[in-house]
Amino acid sequence: MMSSDPETDLSAGVAFVDGAYVPLDEARIPLLDRGFLKSEATYDVVHVWKGYFFLLNDYVDRFHRSMAGLNMALDYSRGQIIDILHDCVAMSRLRDSYIQMTCTRGVPPPGSRDPRDCRNRFYAFAAPFSWIANEEQRRDGIRVGVASVERIPPASLDPRIKNFHWLDLVMASYDVYGQGALVPILPDRDGNITEGPGFNVFALLDGKLTTPIRGAFEGMTRRTVIELAQSIQIPVDIRDIPFDELGRADEIFISSTAGGVIPVTVLDGKPVGCGVPGPMTGRLHDLYWQAHEDPRYATAVRYDRASR
Repeated sequence: MMSSDPETDLSAGVAFVDGAYVPLDEARIPLLDRGFLKSEATYDVVHVWKGYFFLLNDYVDRFHRSMAGLNMALDYSRGQIIDILHDCVAMSRLRDSYIQMTCTRGVPPPGSRDPRDCRNRFYAFAAPFSWIANEEQRRDGIRVGVASVERIPPASLDPRIKNFHWLDLVMASYDVYGQGALVPILPDRDGNITEGPGFNVFALLDGKLTTPIRGAFEGMTRRTVIELAQSIQIPVDIRDIPFDELGRADEIFISSTAGGVIPVTVLDGKPVGCGVPGPMTGRLHDLYWQAHEDPRYATAVRYDRASR
């Protein structure tokens, strides 16, 4: 392990690269890694809040499912990966952190274009927790626009596999910046909404909490919100949501590891509902953060590993 001298400031983050721990700003990957050259990579992001991982085992399980979906495998066991994630947080001494685990295809032998010839590589890092929106936006709501750019269709790439194919999301962001929106929501080719860059979408429609069934990543925060809503008898409808239907929602919010439940108060320049965060959004926001203190969801970071 890297030195854990208490005088060393690692608060900017720690990374695991090529079997060693390094300060995050010193982490590097090979230029010829197909993960960099061709986006042949999958990743997942778990967060730590007040010294506790949230749904750690679930995120690691999903990471393995994504690797299997891309025909990837690692030399590290599931337990070793969990230990590495603990180490990155423990060594950085961060109490609120964003932890990413990544598997890339790797570097091919000279002259080979066959991805099967590559040895898959594992990287991880812990960084200070980051938010999609600032404190004022999280309190008062964000402005969102529905982009003209379509989401990559599921027939091309299963959105349940977390990946680095973000150019449709990036171009959709530029598409809505002109209307003052913070982030976009992308439609599919049939005019149903899907998701945005790093978040899922929920709407209160006809008294039901509604979220898209197709074309979107099945986020862990999305899953948690659905479970919490059902636990307090809020009916949940997972189905296609046409763009026109979204416009008449009483409440809209987004869900993300990078922020939890965030209200949307302006959609395409028009107020959502009364133009302020709605009561259901507020209730689910509070329940989500309360769940971080629930042992069913929370796993204490093993900070003692930093002294090993």
